[in-house]
Amino acid sequence: MQNLFHKYSHILPLVVIFSFLFVPAYHLSAQVRVSTYENYIHKYSDLAVEHMEKYKIPASITLAQGILESGAGMSDLARRSNNHFGIKCHRGWSGGKVYAADDTPNDCFRKYKSVEDSYQDHSEFLAYSSRYKALFNLSITDYKGWARGLQKSGYATDRAYANKLIKLIEDYELYRFDDPKYRKGVSRKERNQQRERETAQVTWTHQPYITHGLVYVIAVDGDTFGNIAREFGFKEKDLLKFNEVPEDFPLSEGDIVYFQKKKKRADKPYDFHTVQVGESMYSISQKYGIQLRNLYRLNKKNYEYVPEEGDILKLR
Repeated sequence: MQNLFHKYSHILPLVVIFSFLFVPAYHLSAQVRVSTYENYIHKYSDLAVEHMEKYKIPASITLAQGILESGAGMSDLARRSNNHFGIKCHRGWSGGKVYAADDTPNDCFRKYKSVEDSYQDHSEFLAYSSRYKALFNLSITDYKGWARGLQKSGYATDRAYANKLIKLIEDYELYRFDDPKYRKGVSRKERNQQRERETAQVTWTHQPYITHGLVYVIAVDGDTFGNIAREFGFKEKDLLKFNEVPEDFPLSEGDIVYFQKKKKRADKPYDFHTVQVGESMYSISQKYGIQLRNLYRLNKKNYEYVPEEGDILKLR
């Protein structure tokens, strides 16, 4: 580890200079949370975790879909039929039915005796359908892959469906329910200590790069902000601030981790970005090294905006 530190020591002066320039700006700092959503999460998170353990569907995905499809349990469809996932009757459905406008003025939706029955049917609908089979090859913590896969597999016709799920998961930190340590009732402090023990014997070999004038590394499988911070002599809280994320934000393989404050706008020639499936405003801000709040401001959007596939966003 000491040799590794010396290997990359030439980038540290640059990083230190920039480290004095940052203003704390967490990813969620400007996000006003909806109490109805938080109540829904509190009420149904245990049920979502229970189904994750049985069917291997991320609890974060189940909760985000439940919030989105049912208006956090407040939609007319949810109230009339306990249908929290917008599942239509489809061929072979022999249970209760209710009709509502969706793709047509009179679509048939499944009706359940209880919300728990809706959750059960949702899990079986995904687990036993060949359409969604490929999703179960993904990691239980890969909520971005699951969100993209659900949209591409035709779960919903909304072109922003995956991006809406990802925004909900990140805004309300639903990814925490996918963590096995969380499921065992382990505190955040204990989870962090456990991660430190698990990574203590690992020799991390991240190669620093520079893009858009910013120093960064690429996360590998199993990375945390904590282990990257220790490798390069940072405080973890500084890396979290540079990357505008809360404590416990999960890293996926291939994610960019910046070592300094991001810029107010993208460098030339990056003037615009066309939104792809599974992208959030946060992932786009990371891609181009732009502060998240500035990306919203450049496009005159508030924090409730969800980019839709094909949207064109200004970067400078």
